[in-house]
Amino acid sequence: MALTRETKAELLARYQGDMADVSHAFLVGFSGITVGQVDDLRRRVRTAGGSYSVVKNRIARLAFEDSSLGALSDHLVGPTAIAYSDDDPVGLARTLTEFARDVPVIEFKAGLVDGQTISADAIQEIASMPGREALVAKLLFLLQSPIARFVRGLGDVTPQFLRTLNEIASEKEEG
Repeated sequence: MALTRETKAELLARYQGDMADVSHAFLVGFSGITVGQVDDLRRRVRTAGGSYSVVKNRIARLAFEDSSLGALSDHLVGPTAIAYSDDDPVGLARTLTEFARDVPVIEFKAGLVDGQTISADAIQEIASMPGREALVAKLLFLLQSPIARFVRGLGDVTPQFLRTLNEIASEKEEG
């Protein structure tokens, strides 16, 4: 089905508006996927805090020229969809990787994480990383650990000091 100029202009404006300033995006090949599977993938990506859109490659190349996604233009070949988010690249990569495990026809093409282009293999490495919440929890534990040990050490010193004072006092009373 041929697109009219107006439809192409609308798509270009939508791509530029929706995806111009995204910090995290993953290009996915979806040849051979069913409509039900696409609906399931969209739902999963939305749950992960992202968006999923099938793109027209030529129009997407034009839209991405002056944006952070411009580096991904070389990978816009064949049926292509883009999953993007501004929040959590790990959660989005994990969602896509889990879906690709269930539906093996999904093919990772490339990605963009914090403005840096990554390969298809790196998407699966990112998916295996702990999420943001887990990393923050580990950091807080590491920051809290020395303080907790110091407080416990102070708690041990006080009873020992009091026992020593009691022994000195009892020696003076006897002597």
